[in-house]
Amino acid sequence: MGLGIPVGFDTEGLDVPGWFTVVCIAMSLGVEGLTLLTLGLVKPWGEVVPRWIPLIGGRHVAPLAAVIPASLGAALLMLLTIPNARGFGGAQGAPSGLALVVMDACYAPLLLWGPLLGVVTISYYRRRLS
Repeated sequence: MGLGIPVGFDTEGLDVPGWFTVVCIAMSLGVEGLTLLTLGLVKPWGEVVPRWIPLIGGRHVAPLAAVIPASLGAALLMLLTIPNARGFGGAQGAPSGLALVVMDACYAPLLLWGPLLGVVTISYYRRRLS
């Protein structure tokens, strides 16, 4: 959508290409970062930095260095997703009918990411500090 590719929303009135494109790319990179952080909470490299990483490889990860960003990420995800729990029906340029139902169904699992990230963060914190 940020590149002007039609994905169901009417992009008329949006700054494409322009600031809207920058926002879409920044949000995508942010989501990817949070995804890696989430994986780090359950993978061994969330406790010890992999040896192949220059300068810090093999060092232990300080628990709060993972817990603080993960907690902020969980809170941010809930702030961004819970207000949209009713779906995209009222959004400007949103599709309607079956296309809206399909889009809402595709995005519905995203509502669980924030709370589940919070649970995994608590588990990581308890595991690392006990």
